[in-house]
Amino acid sequence: MSTIVRVVLPVHLRTLANVASEVELSVTSPVTARTIVDALEQRYPVLGGTICDYVTRERRPLVRFFACEEDLSHAALDTPLPEAVAAGTEPFLIVGAMAGG
Repeated sequence: MSTIVRVVLPVHLRTLANVASEVELSVTSPVTARTIVDALEQRYPVLGGTICDYVTRERRPLVRFFACEEDLSHAALDTPLPEAVAAGTEPFLIVGAMAGG
């Protein structure tokens, strides 16, 4: 079964994919960070490898995931996301982290 989820991308990935700040994707259940990233890369091939590494399929170090005001960056990519994200009432946010000193 699939569901429609809302995803907010950082500006550099929005520019790359030529999309608005929020996109809607059809994602198979259970809704996880991995199924969302896979759906993004399938719909927008130009995003391939920008969020998760091509080889390891793990989240890139300077990318963070948030949902329902919670940092989900260190959760396993196959962990089911909050029901509000799966229902499409809350967006899944992909954020470019800042580094420096």
